[in-house]
Amino acid sequence: MTRAEEFQGLRPLLSSIAYRILGSVTEAEDAVQETWLRYEALPTPPDSARAYLATVVTRISINVLNSARVRREEYVGPWFPEPLLTDPYQDPERTAELADSVSTAALLLLERLTPLERAVFVLREVFDFGFQEIATAVGRPEAACRQLAVRARRHMTEGRPRFEADRGACERLAARFFDALTEGDVDGLRELLATDVQLVADSGGKAPQWATGFLGAEPERAGRAVLHPDLRVLVQPDRGPLRAVAARVHSKKGIRLRRQGRACGVRSHARS
Repeated sequence: MTRAEEFQGLRPLLSSIAYRILGSVTEAEDAVQETWLRYEALPTPPDSARAYLATVVTRISINVLNSARVRREEYVGPWFPEPLLTDPYQDPERTAELADSVSTAALLLLERLTPLERAVFVLREVFDFGFQEIATAVGRPEAACRQLAVRARRHMTEGRPRFEADRGACERLAARFFDALTEGDVDGLRELLATDVQLVADSGGKAPQWATGFLGAEPERAGRAVLHPDLRVLVQPDRGPLRAVAARVHSKKGIRLRRQGRACGVRSHARS
């Protein structure tokens, strides 16, 4: 097997590690590409390509996250993880862990961790790396990594809802919500939304948005805002109509908005 073939076989794992550490598809792709360049330049192959590549992509991701945290603190309005439509890595034995770790709620909780805590948590809790492997990947003693894992788990647990919602019930409720959304059914949305519904949006500075969102908005107001998230664009006939297409976003039910055949936005949900 050539070095390039070996790397391509491990690319899904590397992309998944990088995305969960960074919360950005674009930055994760850049981290994986940089990992390949370093791997390609090695004069002799490592004993374990998987261990070496996981270490390199983790360290690159930590460095990128240290810089990204400063930008996100200065971000106008709320910052949300970049939508992930398809997880490139699949492991039948860890399906639940992989799906939960890319939910919007989980990724926002990961933002509360330091870059080192986040990397250790991702490698340990999501991908089941041993602490010796993790210590090599992050360049810290094994004992320190165990402490980082304990702190990360505590922070994640503290941020989760007190009572876990039923996964099946959430999926059925989400299906009803997005059906109403795609059909433009304001009355149907109002029936599904709580009186203290919270509506927030992140457009990356490239589309109209609410800088602070609607907090505690009445259901009808929030429902109409969801149906018309970019009204200033919708009123321009030359842009063409928006079309909502069912999609998986962060492993959950969602929709993808398309205009003239091009993706221009996504809508997802987070249970609480």
